[in-house]
Amino acid sequence: MMTAIPVTNYRIASGLGLVAIASFLFAYIQPPLYRAFCEWTGIYDVQKADEFRASATVGRPITMEFDANTHGTGLRFTALQTSLPMHTGELVQVNFRVENLSNHSITGQAVPSYGPKHAANFVKKLDCFCFRQQVFAPGEVRVMPVVFALDRNLPSDIGTVTLSYTFFEVPGGVGSSNNTGSAANGASTSGSGI
Repeated sequence: MMTAIPVTNYRIASGLGLVAIASFLFAYIQPPLYRAFCEWTGIYDVQKADEFRASATVGRPITMEFDANTHGTGLRFTALQTSLPMHTGELVQVNFRVENLSNHSITGQAVPSYGPKHAANFVKKLDCFCFRQQVFAPGEVRVMPVVFALDRNLPSDIGTVTLSYTFFEVPGGVGSSNNTGSAANGASTSGSGI
């Protein structure tokens, strides 16, 4: 009976050793096998992926122009960059500066417009101060970003796109002097998150 235990241990140890060796060999040959399988089926093509990445970042050259206006507010609103050469498909960030010239808080909303008008369908904004109302304390100066890309399908007859913002005051808006309560205290946005 005593001899059965060492034989059983030997079989178990041998089996575990073979499993370990087989696992190592399987892991070692897995990448080349996977690559060969993917090339054979056409699922994964490294060269095509690299070509796609390159084509996604290089589009045709375009000029973006930026304009900033206010409508009946106590704000001074300017584009820090008035013109930017770029390419379609390129992700860019531009900044606008707002200064509250009044002695009271102002809640404003920026409304975009585009030139030519049909270019609006090709401007893809990822982050913009125009997405929400902005509250400006008396004398506050704020720099606010816009992050966007121009769609690669922008018509070829368009060589310049103008992005213009007009800030309108929002009477009784979030944080204005006419609005009291928790919304006025907690909903201020800084616009400098990027």
